[in-house]
Amino acid sequence: MTAAISQPEVNEPLVVSYPDEDAALLLERFREWGYLFLKGGLTAACCSKLLKQIMAQLGPDIVYDLSQKPTLKGTPVAECDPLWDRAYPKIQSLEYFHSFFHMTEVVQLMQLVCGPEVFVYPMKMARIATPLRIGFETPPHQDAHSHNAPRNMAGIWVALHDVCEGMGRLKMLPRSHQHGVRKVFEAQGVGGVQCEIFPDENVWHVSDVQCGDVILFDGCTVHKAEANTSVEDVRISVDTRFCVHGTPVFSTNLHPHHGWRIDELDWDYVYRDWESKDYQYYWEDYPELF
Repeated sequence: MTAAISQPEVNEPLVVSYPDEDAALLLERFREWGYLFLKGGLTAACCSKLLKQIMAQLGPDIVYDLSQKPTLKGTPVAECDPLWDRAYPKIQSLEYFHSFFHMTEVVQLMQLVCGPEVFVYPMKMARIATPLRIGFETPPHQDAHSHNAPRNMAGIWVALHDVCEGMGRLKMLPRSHQHGVRKVFEAQGVGGVQCEIFPDENVWHVSDVQCGDVILFDGCTVHKAEANTSVEDVRISVDTRFCVHGTPVFSTNLHPHHGWRIDELDWDYVYRDWESKDYQYYWEDYPELF
């Protein structure tokens, strides 16, 4: 059984917000649309630093071109491919990859929709979308289902470089959070499931993004990735989930991303070369784990 979409899909631009707008207005916009698209939410410098560290783990198949864009020069990969599995533990073990989401600038963006007390999920995700793997992109889904999360969990997605049409942009289904958690169906692509799309939901929001742009989205907001249809451009982004501190968090979110299926990928492996212990096991005394 598959989820049917009865009307042709229509794209409209993401509703633009800026981090220095009035906080009450931003929260109202988030509650209306189910997301905030924050132009220049983070500095290009901090995003480029993380991208450089991730890129160092991906050669020789993915390298910088002359304009410093991630470029496919070898075998295309999709999440869970053997080549991806070999590189991903090295990315997960980057200290800056994890501490990035605890930086003051990032937490302040999370506070726009969660209030002053934020809990950042231990599971951090890096996304690598190469060309020539059409059909393996992330299907429409809700994080409230995939993370077994309560209502006030949200996600943060960060563009580590400029991403234009054809590179696998992130698409949001506006106001979809208003219908709660939906039924899911088996689907090809990251996660293996897609959620129900109602017949009248054919308008999606998507835009080109620049390095440092940020999308915050409600846990019930339906979102998906476009296919990377480019010749050689690779889209690399990072994301995690967060919630109001004290909200119940399901135990699977306390493991490294894909640690459940890659044997070596546990926290001992991730932390083995870290210089600081600031963000190691910081969730162990969290009051609401289930």
